[in-house]
Amino acid sequence: MTLDLRIFTEPQQGASYDTQLAVAQATEQLGFSAFFRSDHYLAMGGDGLPGPTDSWTTLAGIARETSTVRLGTLVSSATFRLPGILAIQVAQVDQMSGGRVELGLGTGWFAAEHAAYGIPFPDKRFGLLEEQLEILTGLWGTPVGETFDFAGEHYTLTDSPALPKPAQAQIPLIVGGGGPKRTPRIAARFATEYNQSFPEIDAIGPRIQVIEKALADAGRASDSLTQSVALVLAVGKDEAEFTRRADAIGREPAELREHGIAGSVPEAVDRLASLREQGVERVYLQVLDQQDLDHLELVAREIAPQL
Repeated sequence: MTLDLRIFTEPQQGASYDTQLAVAQATEQLGFSAFFRSDHYLAMGGDGLPGPTDSWTTLAGIARETSTVRLGTLVSSATFRLPGILAIQVAQVDQMSGGRVELGLGTGWFAAEHAAYGIPFPDKRFGLLEEQLEILTGLWGTPVGETFDFAGEHYTLTDSPALPKPAQAQIPLIVGGGGPKRTPRIAARFATEYNQSFPEIDAIGPRIQVIEKALADAGRASDSLTQSVALVLAVGKDEAEFTRRADAIGREPAELREHGIAGSVPEAVDRLASLREQGVERVYLQVLDQQDLDHLELVAREIAPQL
């Protein structure tokens, strides 16, 4: 099985649209399957200059300036957008891209960004997520000419024309999280992909087993859902280059080696191969220095062909 490698960025830490476009176009040219970005409005350390960019506005622009690479969020927060509006946004960007969009959706967790921009942040958010997923799939799945209704605890839709439709017959939906029961159940009900974001390496395999049990309980085949992880990337052609890249993102080399795809090319290949052996099918490589396009080129040239 070939391991699917994707590029994943954190623009809230400081990246203009032009910077993100350059990374996305390099992602496409180098043969990675997808360009994904986080969906945050506040930097987590640092000044965040030039300031945040909205994920779906950004992906709409990138959709028109790329042609093959898939595009998505890891992950959008259910607190940020009403589900009907999100359904329209994602469907429109999917049309603009010719059917290359994927949606990661979660409960949200970063209270400070909600406070900074006046976004409500309720204590209990799983209900929001579950209803949003039900509404999104319901709106996109309603045949043209029919209407969609929904009455839930958090949202009510009445006589919705359920338009526009995405270009794809089904927008891939990514769900993640570490909850023992509710998250696996939601993933088994709605998701086409389950993502573990920055897990401990030895916890990945056991978590996949939990999700596969939830799939079996829901009557789904285990191969109907893609298993993915997101891990930080810091690789060098030699130790000096690796150390320079670790320094550039403010991380310790030893910590990166323990928790990420890091070190030398052989070390990175070994880590990725071990993830594949645990059942991982897709890896999101978190690129924190978006100015360092040579980093992506090294992975494409030296690492990807070995996987």
